[in-house]
Amino acid sequence: MKNVLDTLYERGFVKQTVYEEDLRKLLGSESVAFYVGFDPTADSLHIGHYIPIMAMAHLQRAGHKPIALIGGGTAMVGDPSGRTDMRSMLTEETVERNCEAFRSQLKRFIRFDGENAALMLNNADWLMGLNYVGFLREVGTAFSVNKMLTAECYKARMEKGLSFLEFNYMLMQAYDFYMLHEKYGVKLQVGGNDQWSNMLAGADLIRRKCGDDAYAMTFSLLETSDGRKMGKTAKGALWLDANKTSPYEFFQFFRNVEDQKVEECLKLLTFVELDEISELCKYKDERINDAKIRLAYEVTALVHGEQEAKKAMEQAKGAFGGGGEMPTARLCIDPSVPVTDIMVMVSAAASKSEARRLIEGGGVKINELKVGNVNSTLSEFTTEKEFVLHKGKKTHIKIIIE
Repeated sequence: MKNVLDTLYERGFVKQTVYEEDLRKLLGSESVAFYVGFDPTADSLHIGHYIPIMAMAHLQRAGHKPIALIGGGTAMVGDPSGRTDMRSMLTEETVERNCEAFRSQLKRFIRFDGENAALMLNNADWLMGLNYVGFLREVGTAFSVNKMLTAECYKARMEKGLSFLEFNYMLMQAYDFYMLHEKYGVKLQVGGNDQWSNMLAGADLIRRKCGDDAYAMTFSLLETSDGRKMGKTAKGALWLDANKTSPYEFFQFFRNVEDQKVEECLKLLTFVELDEISELCKYKDERINDAKIRLAYEVTALVHGEQEAKKAMEQAKGAFGGGGEMPTARLCIDPSVPVTDIMVMVSAAASKSEARRLIEGGGVKINELKVGNVNSTLSEFTTEKEFVLHKGKKTHIKIIIE
């Protein structure tokens, strides 16, 4: 049978790993318990969590045991990774509510019953009752402050000031890996590339404390062709909760990804076979739209179910003339241009006066934000190079700024 590490490489998941050949042998010889950490600072997962979740699904399908670790304890401190400011601290009640929301969303991707069933755990179970002096004696002696300060997760915070509270985060996450190893036999941590330093700290702690091998593997971020994180909309993050991002909005987001990102998204975000993906993406003309529709359907079905995916696809077909293909206009404009001018440029209105009447009637939106002022400029609604202009329920035009 194919080793799951090969599957993850072929589909573009793997960014970094350690002791790769040893990990490959391990994944090919036994059922490996592994974990992914989730920060419960919101009441829904978002597209940034999607790639680690899909990796969990691939690993479980290959016979390995996933553990979704909710950071109920570490959320009380706040992860400094990728931050220039200090995160606000959450109450225990908020964390618990968010944990339950995560569980319901994860059930669409991984099994919590049967053979190699997934577990959902909360690190508050062992972190909240820690004896501080005991923790320092048990864990603190294994860490070098000089080495910790070179970690990427601390560098951005050093300029504004890194609190001692946040400085403890690496020790706490390393302790998570150690506790999961001791209690559940976990040998591998996987997740986003921003957690690399913390993962290595945990694997090193296990080697020091137990003399056992432990492994870390990080995954690529979902990015646009110019290197920005993919998943931002006019409303903010692309959420997996239908109340935050509707199935239709979710479908349309992936229906309108850049042509050059379709194949990557199909590999990372769906279970479509690789040979089928190659066939779908071999065309570089308008036929790539078939691949986009398939991508949008598959991802929406995974997150919201097939019924909602079919409904979203039918809505798209109705809105865009039966084929689901959104008209596209390319403009050389400045963000300060009035929305009324844009409407005339793309023939959404015959004149500026008509454009003003449409705006006053409440029928014009930029992405999902309603244009309420006839003097509004594009910059009030988006700074992206691509956006969608909506006129009423029937006219939708994707605009690309060149």
